[in-house]
Amino acid sequence: MNQDPSPGAAPAVGTLHIVGAGLAGLAAAVRASTRHSRIILHEAANHAGGRCRSYLDRELGVRIDNGNHLMLTANRAALDYLRETGALETMLVPAEPAFPFFDRRSGERWTLRPNRGRLPWWVLFPERRVPGTRLADYLHPFKLARLDAKATVQQAFERTNLLYQRLWLPFAVAALNTEPERASARLLWNVIRESFAEGGEALLPMVPREGLSESLVDPALATLALRGVVVRFNARLRRIEAAGERITALDFTDGRVTIEPDDQVILALPAQIAGDLGLEIATPDEFRAIVNGHFLFEHQMAPPGILGVIGGLAEWIFVKPQVISTTTSAADRVVDWGAEELAHELWGDVQMALGLQGIAMPNWRIVKEKRATFAATPEAERRRSGTLTRWRNLFLAGDWTCIGLPSTIEGAIRSGQRAASVIAGRRETDNLYETT
Repeated sequence: MNQDPSPGAAPAVGTLHIVGAGLAGLAAAVRASTRHSRIILHEAANHAGGRCRSYLDRELGVRIDNGNHLMLTANRAALDYLRETGALETMLVPAEPAFPFFDRRSGERWTLRPNRGRLPWWVLFPERRVPGTRLADYLHPFKLARLDAKATVQQAFERTNLLYQRLWLPFAVAALNTEPERASARLLWNVIRESFAEGGEALLPMVPREGLSESLVDPALATLALRGVVVRFNARLRRIEAAGERITALDFTDGRVTIEPDDQVILALPAQIAGDLGLEIATPDEFRAIVNGHFLFEHQMAPPGILGVIGGLAEWIFVKPQVISTTTSAADRVVDWGAEELAHELWGDVQMALGLQGIAMPNWRIVKEKRATFAATPEAERRRSGTLTRWRNLFLAGDWTCIGLPSTIEGAIRSGQRAASVIAGRRETDNLYETT
């Protein structure tokens, strides 16, 4: 677990400039603000949070999240971040891990129920497992650990295996946002190693009581304000200037900032922007889409929760106050469909999965992100930069950097915390790799 500097540690000299106020930049600023007395956080938009925030949708008249994200108690960096910002109590966490599923084709329903301990005795009981699966099926994912870096998810599993179709395939597509024939088996193993392999205690889903901003963005901004961190919105970085081994200036749309000899810079921007700032920074260059559907629903519903759908366009359904949301990952195959066509298809899945047949489709909103995440392929892994760069005062953060995870909330937060730790001279010693 990451540790903050001791109270007696001397504050760092110079100004720390953090460019990008998404979760990577916010996490870097929160962690670094315990040591740096002068931090400036620069953000191109007029709000923080990047791809992980809430906003008032004028069409629906309610606040929605711009994407549906699932966090687990396995996400230790995210938990640290929530504690550091005083936001842990804003999350809903069930007493026991339970993941309900619905098969759109057969009509079957079941709930995966891992036990809380690390010894997975739950696989011995058919009522806790995926229906029709055998005990031996649950050992198969460990094959991922033995595959080389070029292997794909599809190469690691038998496509006709029922457990693959009903658990590992939807889990892989959701976690990696990449089709299985291209997705990295090694990245999937890293995710499984930190979640399922740790036992049910690591598999408790964490859902915001209100929204992503209320849990992951607003508390961080409040924490930074109390610590004197300056946040500059509407400041888009156009170019980075360098001389020799150091960054010398940041050229923003609202002015040029000179980087003094004692200053340092954390670049916490999306991959497609970080690679286009005048420096030779290796970034993934292939991306995948995500489609989210939001349906205004004010009828009485069960408590907030998540339902996995097998064989539907809606792969995951999120039941929230006033809104039912759906997520379709690796969605390049449907992202160019018309919004109304998508809404009708997704609502059909919602009706079947939640037993809402006969209820007309309510007001809806379709949100398409054509470049939602980098494609989590073996080729992309070779293009992910580490925290350190060839410039002594420039450090990288972002879910696309080489932190051993796909593009997730946990990856973004972990990258920001790592960048702050590296600057503080406290290199991480966890089991995820980093290139320099």
